[in-house]
This record gives sequence, structure tokens and C-alpha cells, in this order.
Amino acid sequence: MKTLFISPHTDDVELGSGGTIAKFIENGYDVMIVVFSIAEDSLPSNLPKDTLKKEFLSVVKGLNIDNYKIFNFKVRVLHEHRQEILEELIRIRKTFKPDIVIGPSINDYHQDHQIVSNEMIRAFKKHASIICYELPWNHITFNTNLFVKLEKRHVELKLKMLQKYKSQIMKGRNYFSKEYVFGLAKVRGVQVNAEYAEAFEVIRWLL
Repeated sequence: MKTLFISPHTDDVELGSGGTIAKFIENGYDVMIVVFSIAEDSLPSNLPKDTLKKEFLSVVKGLNIDNYKIFNFKVRVLHEHRQEILEELIRIRKTFKPDIVIGPSINDYHQDHQIVSNEMIRAFKKHASIICYELPWNHITFNTNLFVKLEKRHVELKLKMLQKYKSQIMKGRNYFSKEYVFGLAKVRGVQVNAEYAEAFEVIRWLL
């Protein structure tokens, strides 16, 4: 099963679907990750501009993922590059040919996430199943209509991924905490009679 994970910025895809990444790799899925911004302007001023890129590379190295793409569109202005983002996604569609595409929600209020979500749907709507991951701090509503059941080891690996982002932990991002990661996974697990889970919105499901 070929699965494409789409991240507007480094860390989004791990926050929203890190447990699912861990499970899919364990199950032998062919996983690709694409990142559209390394968010150079979202770092503490004392850190090098490529810090988030290096942190992301540390994540994929730890997961033994060698199929990834990193772009460096400027954070918070991805709307200026809408067509370029679409064209890059179409190239990936033609070369990688994913069965499942997992990206940000259409109900995500972050401006960059909205752009990536819309272009993701435009690129893959006739070619792959599309689901969207949950980033609760960016949502007013989120439709939890698909769940991936997880074991504790998957959530532990998700936390390990997030701990690579020391720059964001320095900024006090509380959604990088163990309490948040395990707490949300426990809530979603309770909804589907599992120990842990991650929830997704379904945009299109192809059988």
C-alpha cells in the first residue's frame, strides 16, 4: 500500500498522524512524506534558519524513511505559491502513485494548511483515497469519521518523533508534551474500543 503523508510545515504530519505513520511502516506500507515549508521564520531568533529542516531529517532517519521531499516555501504565505504546490503534488501523483493521501484538514484554520489541503484535494481527488489528520488547536470543527487503532508502541514512537523538534519544545508548544500526545490518543481510542487511536476526516475513499 503506497501512502503519501503531506505536511504544510515540518512537524505537522507527525503531530497529526505520527502514530499512523509508525503503524503503517510496521505493516510494510510504502511511505512517502512531503513537506512544503521548513518555517525558517518560526524559530527562536538564536537558532539557525535550517533548524526545523534538520529536525525533520532526524525524524525520517529514525524511521528509516528515505522517500521524502522538502520544499522551502515561506511560512504563512503559501497562498502566493498555490500553483507551484499543485504542480509539485501532481508530479508526485504521477511518479509515486499513492493509494492513500493523508494531509491537513479542510477545516484547519491555519492559512498555509488551508492552501495545502485544497491543492491536495485538487491533485488527488480522482486518483487516491484522501483523509485528513487532526490538529485540534487549529480547528473549530473536525469530523472524526475514520480511526486508525494504535498500540502503545505506536504512540511511544510518535512521541519520540516529536521530541526531535527541540526548537518547538523550546517555544513551549504544549501539544508536543507526553500528556497531550497520549491523552488525545487515549480519547480517540475510547471512541473505537481500542487502547489508543488517531482520528481522521474522510474526503474521498476509493475501493
